[in-house]
Amino acid sequence: MSATAQISEQKQIGFKHILVATDFSPASERATECALGIARRYGSRVTLVHALLPEPRKPIPMDSPRDLDRERFKAEQRMTELAVKMSRIGISSHLRIERGPVWDVLSSLIQLEDIDLLVLGTHGRGGIKKLALGSVAEEVLRRADCPVLTLGPKVADAASANFRRILFATDFGPASAKAFPYALSLAKDQGAKLVFVHMIRPMPAIANAYAPAVCAAEDLIEWEMTAKQDSLKKLRELVPAGTTFVVPPECVVRTDFLPEGILDAAAEHEVDLIVMGANRADSARIISHIPWAVSDHVIREARCPVLTLRG
Repeated sequence: MSATAQISEQKQIGFKHILVATDFSPASERATECALGIARRYGSRVTLVHALLPEPRKPIPMDSPRDLDRERFKAEQRMTELAVKMSRIGISSHLRIERGPVWDVLSSLIQLEDIDLLVLGTHGRGGIKKLALGSVAEEVLRRADCPVLTLGPKVADAASANFRRILFATDFGPASAKAFPYALSLAKDQGAKLVFVHMIRPMPAIANAYAPAVCAAEDLIEWEMTAKQDSLKKLRELVPAGTTFVVPPECVVRTDFLPEGILDAAAEHEVDLIVMGANRADSARIISHIPWAVSDHVIREARCPVLTLRG
């Protein structure tokens, strides 16, 4: 049994406490609706947080009434509206307005409140680096200890949180191993079809002075066939023995570039959720191939929510 399969057998997935970060933009509203859909399904508590600027934009006398801090006052009004909405649908909620850098606010709450899912929305311009909260998305993906569910600008509606088809993109690395139990558990909980996807980076055919081009092409074809067979075997070994599904899973191995191959597979299979690892990288050479650039692009272009886990 693979190491990932062993992890999947041991880990019980659930979302007891969801943290939703909002700036009250349409992107944040879509993320909030999705979080509430998940909370209804799992009976989760929801903490909604809005981070104010670290310092007031204008000096306020110490003896001024609270409502003269207009930024906070407006945030309290919007939070009250959301509280009423959540109360009407029976969601247990906790509202927080904190002043400070966004990541500092989020990381503190993740630790203090025992958060097991962070939900974010992104604006269209600038992709993941222009979160609905500010330019903190990359930091969130790098540093959050809990799963992060991000709704990009092309996600029209995910309020039902009904994930009928789930794509799990893997490079067989440690981040993917952490992400897989969530993909498996969500698929089993919702009776969803699970699509396993692995992309093999294309290798150019290079002929040398001692071998004709046709030989190089044949070697490339053989290499691709062997790599695909090995990858398909690894994908099938991910699922623990005895696991049952309402809909049989599907394994997809393609020779394609990241992240385009993931997005193409997601579109082809009309998935409702993408689950993937967000790998660490210590060098610029590695970072261009796997981690944050891939997560950025997938989140920016995906038409469904993306669940990522830090490796």
